[in-house]
Amino acid sequence: MYYRFLLSISFSMLLLVSCKSDPKADTSENGSSDPLMEHFKIEIYDSVALALIDSTATFEILAEGFYWSEGPLWVDELEAVLFSDVPANKIYKWNENDSLSIFLESAGHSGEANKNSDKGPNGLILDTENNLLICQHGDRRIARLDADLKNPQVQFVTLADTYDGKKFNSPNDMVMDRAGNIYFTDPPYGQTGNKTGEIGINGVYKVSANKEVSLLIDSLSWPNGIGLSLDQKTLYINHSDPQKPVLYRYDLAEDGTLKNGKILFDFTTLAKNSKGLPDGLKIHKSGNIFATGPGGVHIISPEGKHLAAIKTGKATANCAFDTDQKYLYTTTTDLLMRVRLK
Repeated sequence: MYYRFLLSISFSMLLLVSCKSDPKADTSENGSSDPLMEHFKIEIYDSVALALIDSTATFEILAEGFYWSEGPLWVDELEAVLFSDVPANKIYKWNENDSLSIFLESAGHSGEANKNSDKGPNGLILDTENNLLICQHGDRRIARLDADLKNPQVQFVTLADTYDGKKFNSPNDMVMDRAGNIYFTDPPYGQTGNKTGEIGINGVYKVSANKEVSLLIDSLSWPNGIGLSLDQKTLYINHSDPQKPVLYRYDLAEDGTLKNGKILFDFTTLAKNSKGLPDGLKIHKSGNIFATGPGGVHIISPEGKHLAAIKTGKATANCAFDTDQKYLYTTTTDLLMRVRLK
């Protein structure tokens, strides 16, 4: 999901690198006098969370100035985090040595029909062969980057763009299982007026390794972030409907269908007083769910217990771990941030 406006919130914290959405912009380092600090905090609700994060964990702003940052993905080969700026139609790269740079332009749409649109890339994952897969809003498909990660080019292979002969709305987020099946959400955020296109539903789909597309869920109004449990027997889906901001869980049957869907966590009360809605999510090696939602990132147990909240004060679209899960990276409205984990 993305917004067409930026949320104005006063922050205070250590600013490491400040960059405009153009990576050629000047960068500056600021000390603790930078006007950002009081809204960033960790709230612990259960002692189990103390094995994951300290209440005094360090926040860092790595880059800023984006329209709506999304889809963070850590890539070992690049020793960097990639992330989308949806309206800018770009994928950026950030690492410790080189800071911020453009990884790929025209990453979410191509052609004259979308030339001046803000329908860019969203969710990013690596497949089983270390290829970059992209949820493309403008081209309304799941695509594979047909180029080396160290030499990205605007070249794509379509993995899925239709179901039952009808174009998707705007694929948003995805996850891949060990067998190479892709599970993805298709809300209408990339469509004019946030209305569903010709497909007529906001679905959750599966793309098999041989590119066969099957519909898993057609009853959700705003399916968004998606993730698989460590044993790959449970599928989690964040639901961004303001009238029903919840996290769902589904049992994943051996035949690839979903059953026993239920609400795992209800964000309604939190949404009344905090910015943002349920959006992206990732599964920690502990099995706990790091789900973006009202106020920041919420740590939720597989049983649905609220363990902790990483408060950012802004709408936070998505999050990702590095390989060692030393850091949690977040795309937070116009920022790329990270927080130190245990």
